[in-house]
Amino acid sequence: MSCVVGIDLGSTTTKALILDERGEVLGRGITNSRSNYDLAAAVAKTEAFINARFSLVEQQAAGTDAAGVVGRLRRAFVMEQLLHQLRHLEQLMLAEVDASAPRELTAAFHVALTEICRQITAEEEQRFKQPPMLRSDFFRDAVGSAFMRIAEQIGDPNGVSFDRLVGMYDKCIIRVENEPLALDFRDHIGTALRRVGNPPGLVDAVEYAVVKDLDPRATVGTGYGRARLPFPKEQIRSEILCHGLGAHAMFPGTRTVLDIGGQDTKAIQVDSEGIVTNFQMNDRCAAGCGRYLGYIADEMNLGLHELGPLAEQSKRCVKINSTCTVFAGAELRERLSLGEKREDILAGLHRAIVIRSMSLLARSGGVSDEFTFTGGVAKNAAAVHAIRDLVQENYGQRTLNISPESIYTGALGAALFAHRMAA
Repeated sequence: MSCVVGIDLGSTTTKALILDERGEVLGRGITNSRSNYDLAAAVAKTEAFINARFSLVEQQAAGTDAAGVVGRLRRAFVMEQLLHQLRHLEQLMLAEVDASAPRELTAAFHVALTEICRQITAEEEQRFKQPPMLRSDFFRDAVGSAFMRIAEQIGDPNGVSFDRLVGMYDKCIIRVENEPLALDFRDHIGTALRRVGNPPGLVDAVEYAVVKDLDPRATVGTGYGRARLPFPKEQIRSEILCHGLGAHAMFPGTRTVLDIGGQDTKAIQVDSEGIVTNFQMNDRCAAGCGRYLGYIADEMNLGLHELGPLAEQSKRCVKINSTCTVFAGAELRERLSLGEKREDILAGLHRAIVIRSMSLLARSGGVSDEFTFTGGVAKNAAAVHAIRDLVQENYGQRTLNISPESIYTGALGAALFAHRMAA
């Protein structure tokens, strides 16, 4: 089966999207961008092809008794990937202990780190038995919060302390993220199948997906780090063009696009064919972008995915005067010291971010009907709430489009350009 690939190498996350011969989405993949852009692009592409094979499983299982088990198989596969990376992280930490820790603490380090990884494994096994719940897509986030919590419980202030354990984790997690691991579909699907009981119809569908040849005929790259992609110049497209085309493909009535990414914000006007007619872009710093929210999450010791739900609990929105990333922590601590509630501060922060983007929208030509919100921040319920309110206040009633896959809009646009090249 021939296909095409679009890769959006962002400052925070890298996305890959695969289209089949008919131009329909076959697979999606996402990973942290890291400091190694080449590896990030390769990992996102691998994840997209894994996702594509699950799409083939769904197609084959449709209409059979196995159809209802595919979602659970996906969860089992993701858990196998996570546990594989966790075992690798444990090996690296133990090796680092042997190489650099004080000799008198080596044995205690081994016991503590092994116990932390054992407890994380047990928690993941138990989580798999429960209904799906909201959590980060990334290994660092999924494992990091559990590691900190367990390390705090078992750390010994007079020996292998919490700080020592976290220091060992920090040394090794970067290496896990920056080393290519065997995370292909074939590597873990057998174990995942056994976890769901090897249903006969599902086994047949998986065997079909495993042997199906997926032949990428063209690849186009875009995004903040697109210059680092190992593609010829003709296979690179600007973020503006890709987000405009991708938003139009998702919602054909789109005339205005707002993309809030990790490092920049883009306000784009498109015509009825998805061709860009005007745009404004803030790329001087990360103020008011996804990376700013990342700093706030770190300051509050929360996962990035937890900020929006917490802000939605606000009863009184605190006015925030600055969205400067450099001063994010200082302003947050000041507000907390004045007795402001975390959820009220977060509601104000989300509103302040959107206010910055409103000025870009105004300079690009305003907000037409329909208006499409893209990028990772579009998954944040509090940011969406603020967008709805401020667009209503400034432009009146507008149709606001948000897809669950909005973070892939740029990659979709790149894949559509690749599809045209392969035609």
